[in-house]
Amino acid sequence: MEPMMLDVRSIGGLTDDELFALCASNKMLRIERTAQGEIMLLHPTGGEGSRRNSRLNYFVERWNETKHLGVVFDSNGGFLLPNGGMRAPDTAFVLQERWEALTSEERRKFIPLCPDFVIELLSESDSLRQTKEKMQEWMENGCRLAWLIDPFAEIVSIYRADGSTSEVHGFDNTVSGEDVLPDFVLELKELR
Repeated sequence: MEPMMLDVRSIGGLTDDELFALCASNKMLRIERTAQGEIMLLHPTGGEGSRRNSRLNYFVERWNETKHLGVVFDSNGGFLLPNGGMRAPDTAFVLQERWEALTSEERRKFIPLCPDFVIELLSESDSLRQTKEKMQEWMENGCRLAWLIDPFAEIVSIYRADGSTSEVHGFDNTVSGEDVLPDFVLELKELR
């Protein structure tokens, strides 16, 4: 499904603080902002998508508890990107030193940086085309490693900072956090 788009550019758009206030006063909505300033009202995830998202966050958080390399965020965490967009990945990871460089005010609102690592999990309510575009946006804004997981086709598309991409076919395989999440390996069968 395509998200509902609100074009607020005719009123000058929304500042970061106005967008934060809009999201805070409409907690039941999943809201993102494109680089062009359009407001996206996203559809809620179904039960299977929510279950898979929860598992992904658990696996990354469990890995981070042993490595202590950074901070893990779920799909409620919004990131202000250099291109002006505000996006919220299903799972995100930010290196500890980048997180600690933020002020307490910056930590309380949308995080003004691009994560080092993101996972986008395709759900029944997501558009594959728009999710692929979002993956490119993550990479163009400084993400070092990103996974687009399609549980329906059992394909993981891997995006890297050097511009290379690859795919893993079949959930009997694993994917690695490479040098961004050292020693992290996700057994894809855990998402079935």
